[in-house]
Amino acid sequence: MPSISKKGQSMPESPIRKLVPFAEDAKKRGIDVIHLNIGQPDIKTPQIALDAVKNNNIEVLAYSRTEGTEEYRTKIAAYYEKQSVLVSAEDIIVTTGGSEALSFGMGAIADSGDEIIIPEPFYANYNGFATAAGLNVIPVVSDIADNFALPPIEDFEKKITTKTKAILICNPGNPTGYLYSKDEIKKLAALVKKHDLFLVADEVYREFAYDGKEHYSILQEEGIESHAIVVDSVSKRYSMCGARIGCLVSKNPDIIKTVMKFAQARLSPPTYAQIASEAALETPQSYFDAVIEEYVGRRNLLISELEKLDDVIVARPQGAFYCIAQLPVKDADKFAQWLLEDFNLDGATIMIAPAAGFYATEGLGKNQVRIAYVLEKDQLKKAVNILGIALKTYKG
Repeated sequence: MPSISKKGQSMPESPIRKLVPFAEDAKKRGIDVIHLNIGQPDIKTPQIALDAVKNNNIEVLAYSRTEGTEEYRTKIAAYYEKQSVLVSAEDIIVTTGGSEALSFGMGAIADSGDEIIIPEPFYANYNGFATAAGLNVIPVVSDIADNFALPPIEDFEKKITTKTKAILICNPGNPTGYLYSKDEIKKLAALVKKHDLFLVADEVYREFAYDGKEHYSILQEEGIESHAIVVDSVSKRYSMCGARIGCLVSKNPDIIKTVMKFAQARLSPPTYAQIASEAALETPQSYFDAVIEEYVGRRNLLISELEKLDDVIVARPQGAFYCIAQLPVKDADKFAQWLLEDFNLDGATIMIAPAAGFYATEGLGKNQVRIAYVLEKDQLKKAVNILGIALKTYKG
């Protein structure tokens, strides 16, 4: 039998989706599975975006330009200007989701065997993108005791070698919900300038900033224009995960020119989805105000309910819609599987994402889980009640 590539064998499985078969089996047994494991918002997609697809009169669904339509990219630049980020349409390449932007970005800045430094825990697919690009992920540990704040800058500097090409952050963070401060971004900016590295920021949760805090983009930081690469997406902002539209943004013309070559190999981003995404840019501020208010309420309820549970430690997210909880179990993977296979409370159980898969350092996060608060408050409260009783049963 022909052998699978070493790269294929080393590609990590998704820690979010590997429990899906157990969840499906539970549902077949009549168990109601409450999903806390995946960041699929339940907020309605803006009607203006859906109507743009429904009401268009396209007769030939043709390729768009490789970098995305000029009209859409011009409107994206106008959107960024409202966020105090000054870029032009030429600084933007539209991609098939933020995932493709990350993949193209890594391919553009690094060769096989190079290194990228990422504070952990981090979005699990960063491991997959890095593996596909032949990059080695070098983790810097952040701590639940510090609410997963940026680790000391000295910890990053210790990890820098001749093979280091970039530092990658997610701001606000998935899976932690931590929002990096302006001061923390400035420290990273100074570091990448000192060592001539790229700073890649996954900013797909930009709008989701709470408690009066404001998101500060690396593109707002002067003096790192040639170092800064931003990855963005419509998925969470407009609850349009299925559109698969994102973008890569950089003022470095060599980055844009190189990413363009990767983009040409896949021809163009999807046309209908660009139409919907362009229309979504006209979404009124009232939509975001209502969404933020809803998520803040959900976060507050979730955190307060989790803090009532014995021996559970939870970080308080300042953005996005995730939190990390530390549970009184030795192995969250086994506990998560047990919840689906062997436990239910009045015919219901929960599906959680074990956090070990969000770490690159072996052994870290074994007793932690990521919870996505993308459910209505009554479901969240029910889910935490199930978790509390499940923990008592499991320990017993």
